[in-house]
Amino acid sequence: MKLLGISGSLRKNSFNTGLLEAACTLLPEGVEMTLVGCGDIPLYNKDLDTDTKPESVRLLLQAIRYADGVVFACPEYNYSISGVLKNAIDWASRPAYASVLAHKPAAVVCASQGPVGGARGHAHLCQVLGATLTPVVPAPPFLVPAAGDKFSSDGRYVDEEGRRRLARYLGDFVVWVKRLAREAGA
Repeated sequence: MKLLGISGSLRKNSFNTGLLEAACTLLPEGVEMTLVGCGDIPLYNKDLDTDTKPESVRLLLQAIRYADGVVFACPEYNYSISGVLKNAIDWASRPAYASVLAHKPAAVVCASQGPVGGARGHAHLCQVLGATLTPVVPAPPFLVPAAGDKFSSDGRYVDEEGRRRLARYLGDFVVWVKRLAREAGA
């Protein structure tokens, strides 16, 4: 199984990118994840949304298309999602109802310095993904509050209990993605 991790953070040593990097080491056997960032994607502009899309957009769409599922790492900015993540989703959501995100299973992880671990960003991202017909794993959200205490200075997720919870969350996500694939093939 091939998963795609998309980080909505541009910051060096980002907590959310660190969650995705940790996830790559905690996946069940036979599952691999490739990571992509949103920094090179131009602002969505209908004038650029032609058959010949910008290269960074083309690569994002291709990565989503060939993934069995997507894991979004969502920083919380002002009680919502980051602009760069929303922009990437805007590009990937075209054409409406038939995009590479439509019916693509997704999981969401959030890390924040705050006490609720990005819960509001998580909720807003799930709302945005609903509009793109992207199902989100029906599980309690994976949130990391007080993230500054759970990451090393170079951005590694070092909280052992959190890593166990992340491995379990990813395992449940993989089981759900497989079930969806079986149901679609039936």
